[in-house]
Amino acid sequence: MATTQQVIDQTRKWIIDVVVGCNFCPFAANPMKQQRVHFQVETSSSSTVCMDSLLQELKRLDDDIDIETTFLIFPDKFKSFDDYLRLVTKAEKLLKKHGYEGIYQVASFHPLYAFANSPVNDAANYTNRSVYPMLHLLREESIDRALEHYEDPEKIPERNINFAREKGLTYMRMLREACLKI
Repeated sequence: MATTQQVIDQTRKWIIDVVVGCNFCPFAANPMKQQRVHFQVETSSSSTVCMDSLLQELKRLDDDIDIETTFLIFPDKFKSFDDYLRLVTKAEKLLKKHGYEGIYQVASFHPLYAFANSPVNDAANYTNRSVYPMLHLLREESIDRALEHYEDPEKIPERNINFAREKGLTYMRMLREACLKI
């Protein structure tokens, strides 16, 4: 079992090597370089505790404007993709319930991520296949600002899918798995 620091290091490597390295998110490089990304590991097996951790991370973003984005990582829970999708639904409801809708956005990443109507072995799934189940909390204001200066942002997903498929399943799998070897 990985330590908290290993989980953070492996996640950071995944972001740098896969998300930034493959340019899946053209806006991720700067916050990483500026060290404005917070990583929080939650090891509890209680869904209630996990939701409390999510709320704490939202409050952290409220209180610290120097943090651009947060990754809440669950190395020991939500192994099933269906369980994870239920977590995402709960997270989105929690944002709405606590008045965070339109302020923060949840992006989802999971080791078994599969797009709807996509075969499990489609390399395109690796655009969202992380090393651990996690919720990525983003500031909506930052997203809006970044999109103002990016031509054709609606083409990002299509470009990512094409890139992953061109590289192939073996390449995408090896790239992600290499992140766990630290």
